[in-house]
Amino acid sequence: MDLEVSPALTIPAGELVWRFSRSSGPGGQHVNTSDSRVQLSWSPAESAVLSEQQKSLLRARLSRRLVGGVLTVSASEQRSQLRNRESALLKLAELVAAGLAPEGPSRRATKRTRGSDRRRLAAKGARSETKQQRRRPSAE
Repeated sequence: MDLEVSPALTIPAGELVWRFSRSSGPGGQHVNTSDSRVQLSWSPAESAVLSEQQKSLLRARLSRRLVGGVLTVSASEQRSQLRNRESALLKLAELVAAGLAPEGPSRRATKRTRGSDRRRLAAKGARSETKQQRRRPSAE
């Protein structure tokens, strides 16, 4: 089962590593006997479908999520292993798509308007006046 990240990128099933374990949480007696928790691992550095530029982009943007160059997601929200598999695939696809997405336009620095400066200073003056009125009168 290949993972389609975007129409232009599909990760082959051979590059995905699955691990299953017992999940904590609800499930009754069934929870102690089935391995419904899913861990899905994928190594972007060893992937054949990514270009070198995409690999370096993922390495930079997902550096906090990579452990030894491997991206791992886990899913244990559902009681069924099949649903957790689907959830893990979706999480991985979203992470990779976000890592490869182009950066949005950066903010263009603008100058404050004269009116906004006046309003800011008027508000500061009013606040200062309020605080001065709370003081005890000085003994002069």
